[in-house]
Amino acid sequence: MNPIPINAHPWCARPLSGTDAPTLQAFFDANPLYFETINGQPASPTDAQEELEEVPPAEMPFTEVFWFGFTDDSGALQGVANLVSDLLAPGVWHTGLFIVATSLHGQGAAQAMYGALEAWMARSGAQWLRLGVVRGNTRAEAFWLRQGYTEVRERQNVDTGGRLNTIRVMVKPLLAGARFEDYLARVPRDRPEPDPG
Repeated sequence: MNPIPINAHPWCARPLSGTDAPTLQAFFDANPLYFETINGQPASPTDAQEELEEVPPAEMPFTEVFWFGFTDDSGALQGVANLVSDLLAPGVWHTGLFIVATSLHGQGAAQAMYGALEAWMARSGAQWLRLGVVRGNTRAEAFWLRQGYTEVRERQNVDTGGRLNTIRVMVKPLLAGARFEDYLARVPRDRPEPDPG
C-alpha cells in the first residue's frame, strides 16, 4: 500500500522507519508535553526506538503498522502519528499515537494533520476508527470528541509507560448508517464492562 500523499498544507507526511529513531527522539525531547501529561515525566532516551519497533500483542491481530512524520517546508518534523490497520478486526484502524509540536497548538495544525490521516485511512479501507485517550488529558479528550469519536468503554489501571491511567476507548464510524452495536459485535474487546451493581 502506498501511504503517500498525505498532505495537510503546509505540512506533508512521510513514512518513518527504524532509521528515523534519532529524528523522532529529538521531536519527543523538544515536545515533552504529551509525555509529561500522560506519564508525569519526559520521554526516556530510548522511547523513539521502542515506539518504532513496537507491534500489537499476539492476541490482537492486525495487518500493518504505519508511522508518519509531518514535516514543514524546511523538512523539520512538526507532528507524528502511529496507525495500525485491521486491528482486532478487518476494517478497524487504530490511532496509537498522535503528537503535534507544542508550538503549533491552537493554530489548527492538529485538525489539518489528523484530517489528512483520516482521509487516507478511509481511502485505504478503514470502516471504523479506534483510539485510546487518557482520562484527564483534557486537551486530547476534547480534540477527539470534536473529530466525531464516541467513548465505548473505559480500561482501568493501564500502564502507559510510567503511570497507571484510565483509558477512554473511543470509536468513530466511517460508513453511512454504521451502528455501534455492529462494531461491538465485531470487536468484543471494546464492549463496555458490565455494571458490578
